[in-house]
Amino acid sequence: MSSGTTTPAGLLLAGKTVLVTGASRGIGRATALAAHREGAYVVAHWASSEQAAHDLQLRLGDRGFLVRADLRDPGETETLWQEALAWRGRVDVLVNNAGAWLESPLEDPTRWHQGWADNLALNLTGPADLSRNAVLHFREHGGGIVVSVSSRSAHRGDDAEHLAYGAAKAGLLALTKGIARGFAADGVLAYSVAPGWVATDLAEAGAADAASVPLGEVTPPQDVAEMIVFLASGRSRHTTGATIDITGADYIR
Repeated sequence: MSSGTTTPAGLLLAGKTVLVTGASRGIGRATALAAHREGAYVVAHWASSEQAAHDLQLRLGDRGFLVRADLRDPGETETLWQEALAWRGRVDVLVNNAGAWLESPLEDPTRWHQGWADNLALNLTGPADLSRNAVLHFREHGGGIVVSVSSRSAHRGDDAEHLAYGAAKAGLLALTKGIARGFAADGVLAYSVAPGWVATDLAEAGAADAASVPLGEVTPPQDVAEMIVFLASGRSRHTTGATIDITGADYIR
């Protein structure tokens, strides 16, 4: 248990412990910094970007705790949760952000099956395992919040090369709704955000086109982070189970 430091009152997440997966870059990094700004103690998960993780630790200072884990591995996912819990003795918010836009091409059976296995493991099963631990913990401690980063692909499907990605992200939405419906009486709240193209490495890999977005720009990761932090604050409890689309009006349901 950390002795901790005091945080200013009146901030959205003052004194809360927030676990953010995929925190070293993109939406995760923006979320970790925004949560820290709002008074949170941040457990920042990372997988491969060691230098970026180190840089983030410098920004978070003594209210940050970095943990490396491969979320495709159930054992490492479990260790991540246990280390996050041990740091301050409690986790108040889980942000399931880590994910990857992985191909699953029909023409190649080997890459098809591997693509499905990797997409499901990273984009759905890993978050589900963390969510399971979080819900069990929250039920024993008066409640808590899960915010999961899905995708517009969960609503409309993805392109022909990424069918597994869209399916996995749709599963994440269903998981969020199930948690919200099943555990509201225990004080557990669950939300999803569904971004379109966001200015991250993933967007660069997909050659995102800002001209297709009515706002004229690819969504900044900070826009997604601000919504995640607001939902994590619990200030709109009856929004539980909802999915917030963040696409710059590129995709509207």
